[in-house]
Amino acid sequence: MSVDIGNRLRHLRSMHKLSQRELARRAGVTNSTISLIESNSANPSVGALKRILEGIPIGLAEFFAFEPDKPRKAFYAAEELVEIGKGPISYRQIGDNLFGRSLQILKECYQPGASTGRVPLVHEGEEGGIVLSGRLEVTVDDERRILGPGDAYYFESRRPHVFRCVGPVPCEVISACTPPSF
Repeated sequence: MSVDIGNRLRHLRSMHKLSQRELARRAGVTNSTISLIESNSANPSVGALKRILEGIPIGLAEFFAFEPDKPRKAFYAAEELVEIGKGPISYRQIGDNLFGRSLQILKECYQPGASTGRVPLVHEGEEGGIVLSGRLEVTVDDERRILGPGDAYYFESRRPHVFRCVGPVPCEVISACTPPSF
């Protein structure tokens, strides 16, 4: 029987209201280490996992014994979407517990000029989205497009990518990625 360490860690971190950055700081590891483990792109050694769990704090035995309820809820009111973004980019996630789930769905809102950053995002999986309003510049590898309402994107997430709102109004997007990457 295999244990999904990444989703388990993400769930416990979220339960304790810790960002990846805060957990990394507490554990003395890099933010990318936490991200790689949570996306199941890296398997930590027992020692590394123990050090990370001390930042929550939870012991190894409790971590492996912990069995969160599988999400069973099927419908969510607008006010039940969980905000996982900050600053000029809002990411409102469907469901607060993605443990055991392989798909993450977000309602994203980028304020004018907001960007995911100068350093392109790279992670395992696939992602796609449809622009609802505003204009979104999407860069994947060396290809750049400006998407408007009704336009969409879909690509393998290991390809370096950046999102940026262009124009004077906020840009809203409905997106999905697998596996969950936040």
